[in-house]
Amino acid sequence: MVKQKSRLVWLLSFWAVWNHACILYAQNSTDSLQHLNEVLVTARALQKDIIPVQSLSGEQLQRLGSHNVADALRYFSGVQLKDYGGIGGLKTVNIRSMGTNHVGVFYDGIELGNAQNGTVDLGRFSLDNMESVTLYNGQKSAIFQSAKDFGSAGTIYLQTRIPKFEDNKKYNVKATFKTGSFGVVNPAILWEQQINEKLSSSFSAEYLYTTGKYKFRYATEGGYDTTAVRQNGDVNALRIEHGLYGNIKNGYWRTKLYAYFSDRGYPGAIVRNKFTHEDRQNDANFFAQALFRKDFSERYHFLASAKYAYDYLHYLADPNKDESLMYINNRYRQQELYVSTANCVDLTPYWSLNLSADWQFNLLNANLKDFVYPRQNTGLFAAATAFHFDCIQLQASVLGTFVSDRLKENGQPASDKLEWTPSVILSYRPFKKIDLNFRAFYKQIFRMPTLNDLYYTFVGNAYLDPEYTHQYNIGVTYRKDFKNLWMKHIELQADVYYNEVKNKIVATPTSNFFRWTMVNLGEVEIRGIDVAVQTDWQVGKEALLSGRLNYTYQKAQDFTDPDNEFYGGQIPYIPWHSGSAAVNFNWRSWEASYSFIYTGERYSSQANLPVNYQPSWYTSDCSLSKRQRIRSQELKLTLEVNNLLNQQYEVVSCYPMPGINFKFIVQYMF
Repeated sequence: MVKQKSRLVWLLSFWAVWNHACILYAQNSTDSLQHLNEVLVTARALQKDIIPVQSLSGEQLQRLGSHNVADALRYFSGVQLKDYGGIGGLKTVNIRSMGTNHVGVFYDGIELGNAQNGTVDLGRFSLDNMESVTLYNGQKSAIFQSAKDFGSAGTIYLQTRIPKFEDNKKYNVKATFKTGSFGVVNPAILWEQQINEKLSSSFSAEYLYTTGKYKFRYATEGGYDTTAVRQNGDVNALRIEHGLYGNIKNGYWRTKLYAYFSDRGYPGAIVRNKFTHEDRQNDANFFAQALFRKDFSERYHFLASAKYAYDYLHYLADPNKDESLMYINNRYRQQELYVSTANCVDLTPYWSLNLSADWQFNLLNANLKDFVYPRQNTGLFAAATAFHFDCIQLQASVLGTFVSDRLKENGQPASDKLEWTPSVILSYRPFKKIDLNFRAFYKQIFRMPTLNDLYYTFVGNAYLDPEYTHQYNIGVTYRKDFKNLWMKHIELQADVYYNEVKNKIVATPTSNFFRWTMVNLGEVEIRGIDVAVQTDWQVGKEALLSGRLNYTYQKAQDFTDPDNEFYGGQIPYIPWHSGSAAVNFNWRSWEASYSFIYTGERYSSQANLPVNYQPSWYTSDCSLSKRQRIRSQELKLTLEVNNLLNQQYEVVSCYPMPGINFKFIVQYMF
C-alpha cells in the first residue's frame, strides 16, 4: 500500500511539474509572438474520426419517434438496449456485448457517474434539449481530453444545445407539448438568451406524466392465452437545466446546473400469472458542473473541468399492498466530487502530446443494516500522443488508475489498486483524391467493481479483482459526394472486431439461498461485424430523401467454466443478428419518416435451452410533420405512430413492451 501511495504522489507531482512547464511554455510562446509585426494564422482541416463512431444530431433525432436517449441508441449498430417494461422501466445500454458497466456516458463533456451500481438510466435523459448523441467504440479519436475519456471500453456523448442567435435576435424560445397513448402529458420549454456578445444562457424544463398502462398479450405453453393491462408503470418526472456559455479570447467556458425528480412504479416481471406489482421508486438527482478551455498559444491548449453530484434513491416494497413482497424500505444517498485538467502541446505541425490528470471522490450512505458506508478516492493519469501525416494518423495512450477505499464503519475495505492500460489507434488513407480510409485499434481497459459489488450488505465481496477487456478492431470507411446525380452523398463504414472480457464479476449463491456473493468467474469472447450506410438523394428541385442502414452480427460466447455443459454458448440477451433502417422524406414544409428496428433470436440465460429461447422481434415507426411560418415564428405539428404493426414482443424476458401507440406533438418556436 505504501508503494502504491508513493506512486500516486509521484504521478501527481509529475503532473504538477508538467502543468507548470506548459504554462511557462505558453507564456514564452506568447511573448515571442507579440514582437511580430505580421502574424499568419493557419489551421489544419478537421480530422475525421479514425475509430468507429456513430452519431445522430439535430433534426435526425426528432425524426426517429424516440422518447429519450435510450430509444435513440437503438439505431446504432453494435448496441444492445435492455428495456424493463416501457416508459416507466429502467433502460440500460450495452456496447458490443462487453456489459453495461463498461459504457461511459458523458453529458456536455463530463461523465455521468453511479458509484453504487455503475449503471446510468438513459431513460431519464430527454431529447427535447439534445443537440447530438454520439457513440464511440473504444474512445474518442482526439487526444486532447480528460483522463476519464480514456477510461471506458465504449463511450456515449450527449451534447445539449449551445445557444446560437441569428438575424440580430437576442433570444430563442421553443415550446413543445406532447400527448398520446398511455395518458402521456409532456410539456417542455427551452429559453436561450443572449446577455452580451460574449455571454449567453439557456434554461430548459420538462415535465412528464404517464399512466404507463398498455395492453399486452400473455400466453403460456399450457394453452393459457389472454390480454392483460400493464400496471404500476406510471411516471411523474420533472427535469430542470440551466446553462451559462461564455466566450473568452482563444477559448470558452461552460457551466451547467441539472436537477431531475421522479416518482415511478416498477412495472415488474410477468411470471406465474402475476400481472400487478406495487413497489415504488423515488429519485432526486442533482449536479453542477463547469468546463473551461483556452488556447494559450498556437501550440499549447488547456482544458479544466469540475463537477459535484448528489443522487438520492428511495425504494419501497410494501407487503400491505402486495402480499408477495418482502418489506423493503431502502434509501441511498450518493455524493461525487470530480476535478480534471488536460494539457496538450503541439510539438510540431504533425506531432501532439497530451497529459491529463483527474481526481474523483465518491461516498455512499444507506439505511441498510450493517452497512459500512464506503468512501472511495480515484486518481487517473493519462498520457497520449498523436501523429498526423497526409496518409497516416497514429495515436497511442496509456491510462493509470489508482483507487483507494475507506469504510466509515467497521469492515474490511478493498485493497488499494493501481492499474495501467494502453491503447493504440491507426488510420491509413491510400489515395489523396478518394475518401477511403482503413483503420484499426487495440485497447485494454478495466472496470472497477462497483460499491454494491464490494460492500452491499450480505452480498458484497471486498476481495474482487477488476474486470479486464481487450478490444481489437479493423475497419474501413468511404465517403463520396456527387454533383450531377440524384444521389448526393453516400457514406459507408464496416468494422470487424474481437473483444475479450476477463475476471467477469458475477453473483453466485452461498449456502444460504437468500445470501449471494460477488465473485470473479466469467470469461467472455465476442466476435462481431458492424456495417453502416447513409445516403442523401435529391428528388426533383424541392424534395430530399435521406436514409441510414445499420447491421450487426455478434457471436458472444461464455467460456467461464469448461466443465459446464453450456460452455461456449451465446451469452444472455445477445442476438446473433440485429439491425435498423430509417428513411426521411422532405418536401417543402412537409416531412415524413419511417424507421425499422430488428433484433434476432437470442437466449435469456447462459443455458442455451429451448425454455430460455427468445424469439426475434421488430418494430416499425412512422411520423408525419408540417411546418407553418407565422411571421417570424414557426409552428410544427407532428403525428407519430409507433409499433405500427402492433408487434407483441419483449426486450427482456417477462417484461412485455407496448403495442401500437400514438403521439401528437405541437412545437412553437419564436
